[in-house]
Formats: sequence, structure tokens, C-alpha cells
Amino acid sequence: MGRRSMNKIVVPATLLFLTAIPTIMAAVRVVQIPAGTTPADVAYLMTLPLPYWLHAAAGVAFGIIGPLQFGRVLAGRFGWLHKALGRVFVVAGAVLGLSGLRLLLAFHGSSTWLLDAARITGGIALLIALALAIRAIQDRDVPSHRAWMIRAYAIGVGQSLIAFILFPIYLITGEPPVGLLSDLTVVISWAISIWLGEYAIRRAARPAPMPQHA
Repeated sequence: MGRRSMNKIVVPATLLFLTAIPTIMAAVRVVQIPAGTTPADVAYLMTLPLPYWLHAAAGVAFGIIGPLQFGRVLAGRFGWLHKALGRVFVVAGAVLGLSGLRLLLAFHGSSTWLLDAARITGGIALLIALALAIRAIQDRDVPSHRAWMIRAYAIGVGQSLIAFILFPIYLITGEPPVGLLSDLTVVISWAISIWLGEYAIRRAARPAPMPQHA
């Protein structure tokens, strides 16, 4: 199996693994919110159940569709499905950003100023990236479209990496980590995710190496 074929499998598998914990947690919230069985540490969000549910549902769609889109399998063999899922991805991203900003507006004091500022910036940046991705594909600029979609994905799942640190602590202690140090770790995770997205964009833009002849 060639390197290009391996990438079609490795890329989506890696992204699905990295986003597995927050995506599963969001899927659990999709069920818990209508049932009124959310954990005590997020019970305050139930005062706005619709934005909370939309945020969770959009997170599930965003986390699952993104890796499938970036693996290039659908785009190469099932173009119609790639386009259809791309539209769902954009809608999910927009709902994710808008519902997140709505929740922040209502509960801006529930976290430190650092995390609130990061979430506001991230929500706005996600919406801008999606808008630029749509404009690029309308202009038939596929490389720019792909780059902005990658940026949107990196922003939208920016807190996924931190799940590998905070989620085990939550399982052991039964309490979510809180405070400035915890929020700083989340922001750093977000920055790493965005940096990885930019790295992927630059790597994809590199010209293919010329074949070596004996």
C-alpha cells in the first residue's frame, strides 16, 4: 500500500481517535439534556436547554464528519457524498459556534476570564473560517476551501486534546478540574490544535517530490 493510500486511512482514523472523548461526551449530552439527567457540574446550563442541546448535537456531527471529509476517500470516490456531508459540516460548525456564543453570553462568569476570552475568540473565528471556506468553493478555489475547512475544524475541536488530561482526572476524582491552571491548559491545547491545522495546510501545499531515476 502506497503512502498516499495509507494517508486516506491514517488521517481520518487519527482524527477520530483524537476527538473520540469529546464527541462521545457530546453524544451522551444529546440524550441527557432532553431527559433532564445532566451531571450536577453542568446543571446550570439546563436553564437554556435548546442552545445547550444544539451545541452538543452540532459537536457530535462536527466531530464525526470532519475526519471523514479530510481523509480524501469521499472526495476521490464519492464526490456527491463529500459535497453533501460538507454542507452538513458547515451547518454543524455554524450551530456549534453560534450556540457556544449564546451560552457564553448567558454564563460568561462561570469560567475564568482567560477561558471566556478564548471561547469568544474561538467561536467568532470558527464562523469566519466557515464563511471564507464557503466563499472559496464558490470561487472554485479548492485549495483555499480545503485550508479554511481545516482551520474551522482545528478551531471547532480545539479542546479535544485536553480531554486526554482532564477526562482521566474527572474519572478519578468525580469532579471536573477548575481554576486558572486548568483553563490555561485548555487554551494551550486549543493553540496546539490550531498550529497542527496550519502545519497540515502547509504540508498539503508542498509540491510532490520528483521521482528519482537510476
